[in-house]
Amino acid sequence: MPSFSDSVIDVHSKFRQALFRKGLALRVITQAQYAQNMLDAPVPADEQVYVGQRPFEGAMVQPILTADLRQLHLQHAQLYLGGVWNWVSWNPAGPKSFQLWDLYLYKAFGRGRVEMKAGYISMNLDFIGLFVGGSTATGGQGVYAVLPYEAGMSYFPLTTPAFTLRVRGAKNTYVKSAAQRSIDPQGGPTEVARNHTGFRLIPHGDKLLVINEGGYLRDASKDAHEAWFRAGYMYNTTAYRNLASGRSESGNYCGYVLMDYQLRRSNQEHPGRGLYAGGSFMTAPDSLNPYASYYEARFYKEAPLRSRPDDLLSVVASRTNYSSYFTDNLAGEGKTVWRGGTTLTGSYSMRASPGNYVGLGLGYMYGPAITPRVPNAFKITATWTAYF
Repeated sequence: MPSFSDSVIDVHSKFRQALFRKGLALRVITQAQYAQNMLDAPVPADEQVYVGQRPFEGAMVQPILTADLRQLHLQHAQLYLGGVWNWVSWNPAGPKSFQLWDLYLYKAFGRGRVEMKAGYISMNLDFIGLFVGGSTATGGQGVYAVLPYEAGMSYFPLTTPAFTLRVRGAKNTYVKSAAQRSIDPQGGPTEVARNHTGFRLIPHGDKLLVINEGGYLRDASKDAHEAWFRAGYMYNTTAYRNLASGRSESGNYCGYVLMDYQLRRSNQEHPGRGLYAGGSFMTAPDSLNPYASYYEARFYKEAPLRSRPDDLLSVVASRTNYSSYFTDNLAGEGKTVWRGGTTLTGSYSMRASPGNYVGLGLGYMYGPAITPRVPNAFKITATWTAYF
């Protein structure tokens, strides 16, 4: 994420300084996105099954207010409040929403060794490391796996009540846990339809999701390359429809293991810049989820050019296996199906000017949707993001 000083509005402006004196900081993020398949003509609207099969547009405005709570005699504490307006031309890729995004209290203890959050939280920035190999600056997600979301984890622009606790251990180790109200098993559009404002505490049927993660995280330095290993498991007590029996049952889960390592430093004064490699594996029960497993390999380079220190170049290959129960049921209904999807994507994220970022991606998709068995796609994606 770009630093707060990297903004269209100067950090030294009277507006910013007046807020700082009151212990406040305001940031507004805006984004526009476009995607389209380059191999085939657009299909009719009622036949679309993946992003870009028709020209896709998306737009987002996200205001974020943070308040330093020292004025209330709370040390190392912060109040975080964020809202979102999110619009997409194809709702399954969204969802469309105008609601609360995050509202939580952050508190650190023991010189930052223990960190706590309590309130409404979108978990996709707190666990797994889903943006590694991508860029939060342009909204380009590196580890593009939907398994944690179908298992109930909250994600932008959705939020749910949650509590998180992170403990930093010895020698760069950490453990992290969360208790979160699950999002709706039917996915984002249904969640928004049942909870328009985002404030609803417990919609009927949505129960507890528990997430546990442990890992090793070493920052890059002049003496060591950056390394991040993490493994986790999430368990959901919400009832999901069993694709084999047709009955509703609890016990959905997602397990994951990811590793990223800096292969080469390109700048001794800025040791984080350089070439990285990473891999991922995720699994979820195929009796409860359409997407059953995910594999990924990625290479990415921070500051690919000396003159472009804030840019990111990445190449990501992935394989998603679809549930055999889900695809067999569809085939039994006479529908055509893909049994899995494979992607290869290259992207470049660049800092165009202070607070302005542009991203461009090209990706080949073999098996772009579960059903019907539509042709493979070669998709172009472009994004523009501004930070105020």
